[in-house]
Amino acid sequence: MITIENEYLKASIDTKGAQLSSLIDKATGIEHLWQANAAVWPWHAPNLFPVVGGLINNELVVDGSKYPMGRHGFARQSEFITLDAGDVSASFSLPYCDNTLKAYPFKFDYQVLYTLIDNALRITYKVINLDKKTIYFSVGAHPAFNVPFNKGEKYEDYYIEFETDEHLETELLSADGFFNGESHPVATPKNRLQLTRDLFNADALVFKELKSRMVTIKSDKHGQTLSVEFPHFSYLGIWAKPGADFVCIEPWLGCADTAGEQKDIKHKEAIQKLSPGHVFEAPFFVSF
Repeated sequence: MITIENEYLKASIDTKGAQLSSLIDKATGIEHLWQANAAVWPWHAPNLFPVVGGLINNELVVDGSKYPMGRHGFARQSEFITLDAGDVSASFSLPYCDNTLKAYPFKFDYQVLYTLIDNALRITYKVINLDKKTIYFSVGAHPAFNVPFNKGEKYEDYYIEFETDEHLETELLSADGFFNGESHPVATPKNRLQLTRDLFNADALVFKELKSRMVTIKSDKHGQTLSVEFPHFSYLGIWAKPGADFVCIEPWLGCADTAGEQKDIKHKEAIQKLSPGHVFEAPFFVSF
């Protein structure tokens, strides 16, 4: 476990999955990251690579060949190399190897970089193409934040506020977690999405045409807030295990398959591509 700290925040990162495992606001002493209760949901903040969401038949199709690939990819289950661990920053690397090539036939270095900047944590996804051909991939975040923040409060005291006016449509998912081609409006009076215990009974809310690039968890009971800013991410998922005391704010560059449409990785929705020798970077921020 690697810990970084400044005047405002203290963050801990596990080398397995390069997963953020703790994020404490030092002004309040509050632990804001879900502590991975295995009986409820056994993750803190998994990093998603080289796919986001589920694949039909758990198969990745590349140039007509099929490779085994689980939901959200293999990075979250992989042991990362620690590249750097300073006082306020740390960086981690997952380079390609024989095992990754069996599931994902591209040569890469996938890195996750953490930097504390005053009262914000910047998390950067970096992909280096080490191959002689263009590589195709998705990246995404899945951090779970504790709600409520304080003892004695209720989940329903909280809401998610969008940065700008939104007329939200969530993309509907099948029981297997694939898009079914339908969407449904989501009410956001005053740009608020009210958190309720049944909000996620039908799975995640997934927004593909969001104008906002920042959302904030708030309560009318106090002034404590937590914001997630995602300037380079085109899709956003919001999810919680029904009944659990957390909410996930998930910036994505990529998404699950659509039911009945198994596509080559080159043609997957929202797929990213990177030329040989080039570097991709996409940061997002958690701030208080």
